[in-house]
Amino acid sequence: MNDSSAAGSPGLLASIRGPADVKALAPAQLPLLAQEIRDELIAVTARNGGHIGPNLGVVELTIALHRVFDSPTDHFVFDVAHQSYVHKLLTGRGGEFFRKLRQTGGASGFLYRPESPHDPFGAGHAGTALSAALGMATARDLRGSQEHVVALCGDAAFTCGITLEAMNNVVGSTQRLIVVLNDNEWSIAKNVGAISSYLNRISTSKTYNKLHHDVEAFFRSFPVGVEMNRMYHKWKRETKDFIVESSLFEKFGLRYLGPVDGHDLDALTKNLAFAKHCDVPVLIHVLTKKGKGLEAAINHPEKFHGASPYDPVTGESRKTAAGAPQYQDVFGRALTRFAQADKKIVGITAAMPSGTGLSHLATAVPKQFFDVGIAEEHAVLFAAGMATQGLRPVCAIYSTFLQRAYDQVIHDVALQNLPVTFCMDRAGLSPNDGPTHHGLFDLSYLRCVPNVVVMQPKDEDELVDMLHTSLQLPGPGFIRYPRGAGVGVPIKDQPAVLPVGHAEVLRQGSNIMIWALGSMVQDALRLAERLALEENLSVGVVNARFVKPLDRTLLLSHAACIPLLVTMEDHVLAGGFGSAVLEALQDADCPAAVERIGWPDKFVEHGTNTEVLRAAYGLSPDDIHRRVLERWRNLRAEQVEADI
Repeated sequence: MNDSSAAGSPGLLASIRGPADVKALAPAQLPLLAQEIRDELIAVTARNGGHIGPNLGVVELTIALHRVFDSPTDHFVFDVAHQSYVHKLLTGRGGEFFRKLRQTGGASGFLYRPESPHDPFGAGHAGTALSAALGMATARDLRGSQEHVVALCGDAAFTCGITLEAMNNVVGSTQRLIVVLNDNEWSIAKNVGAISSYLNRISTSKTYNKLHHDVEAFFRSFPVGVEMNRMYHKWKRETKDFIVESSLFEKFGLRYLGPVDGHDLDALTKNLAFAKHCDVPVLIHVLTKKGKGLEAAINHPEKFHGASPYDPVTGESRKTAAGAPQYQDVFGRALTRFAQADKKIVGITAAMPSGTGLSHLATAVPKQFFDVGIAEEHAVLFAAGMATQGLRPVCAIYSTFLQRAYDQVIHDVALQNLPVTFCMDRAGLSPNDGPTHHGLFDLSYLRCVPNVVVMQPKDEDELVDMLHTSLQLPGPGFIRYPRGAGVGVPIKDQPAVLPVGHAEVLRQGSNIMIWALGSMVQDALRLAERLALEENLSVGVVNARFVKPLDRTLLLSHAACIPLLVTMEDHVLAGGFGSAVLEALQDADCPAAVERIGWPDKFVEHGTNTEVLRAAYGLSPDDIHRRVLERWRNLRAEQVEADI
């Protein structure tokens, strides 16, 4: 690695203030720019963490895009946009701003419209680029302007149903759209399914590629390029693959170019320039190497898809103090143990076996493990079908990604009251990734659904109990838990079946009772102790456990004799756990005083860590202490005034 680039010494990258500077470079300078970009990517992500593998693979592709097109007049729409770091560096977002990547005050890890006019469409979830780009191209046509729209889609995006829906509508919507298929054979894990196999056949078939290349070369040799391009496209369609078999994309009406070496700047530039002048929608199939430039990322593409801070020389993760296990691993190991004892239990993931912890199940009991690719809607329906046949499916899907399958949750699982368990990792804040990845809305979108049980554990042992409990339910169960490590409690040899809808009193109190959910239970216990020591208040704590059904009996008993109830949740206040408490009290015509602690009605940006973001939104321990104490003092003052 070139340390001078990482340290900010003068170089080509330091001179790039925008796309015009990229165009001004001589072709012979571009390999050096590519190397400096890779040096910077490795230096920054080694310190901050981030999506290093996807970005190392698109360095040359992104340079070529900015050489051929004119951003922001021309629009680049990145699928997921976790491979947009190079784009950021080439559009005026380098230097210290980029070196604070995914930290407070630095660059977002994804495309983010407020960050730059070069980010025409925000993203963070897979499969959105083609639909969005098609909408932008259609709007351009209606407006009568001439800008180009380029959708950059990874091969994994084509396992998303929404991408295929968009592809089905391309030719009926526009005649000018460029799709770049960045084929590196990986999403987070190795790509699965028929589309992945098909792309592999195209990229490795020497006969197909030679015939395609020879026929295209003949038609492109004519000086009347655009007209001959139209003739070629018409000829291919009407000869019905007599000489050269059409690709799947051409059957959808897109002109297919490729495969193209994604690290050959000259080939990339020529193909992009040709596509720029086509009068039919074009798909350029680009083959890239995920992690190119970092040996560890090439050898371990799943680990380096989204890496925590690491040693850039060895690739080893930065050592952290040994502590409690990660929630995802606690879940994965527990499910594996349960599945080994019961063949009816199966695990389902949407392309995230390691991130969800299901890699444990895949290794130990592969026949009871299913990776369906980036297809959350299918994952939920697939589970529903299994459940009708007596299996006990467990869908492990991040909270933010389960939003993509909301109709299936309601229409196919809950309506039919099927026993599917949903384990929602990353519930609550996901600081570095920001608003596309925070799991702050699941309680709101689940509480209104009939037949469901919704719960959150206070620690890793209770997570195992909840998984065991959910596998006994007659209908759907949802378990939410946060990103990161548990609290360090031992896990029982034999899990308990929890009484559904019953909370747990951890500490008695007569002045204030805090009803806390999940990760906020530990905060509640510390707050209760502080109020007792500093203010001589009697403060109790309840581990709510269940959001639906709520423990109304215990809640109403507290409301009848305790002056102030406080709710605490790592979730938005609108429609969340605190709302459930207020609704229960209103239904019982109980006018109790309630102070709700949770996230406001805003999209929370990315930040260095949870503590920084909580402080920014008035949710630090000191802020919460101040709010609760102020509410208590106001209640006491009102009571004194009423007595007078």
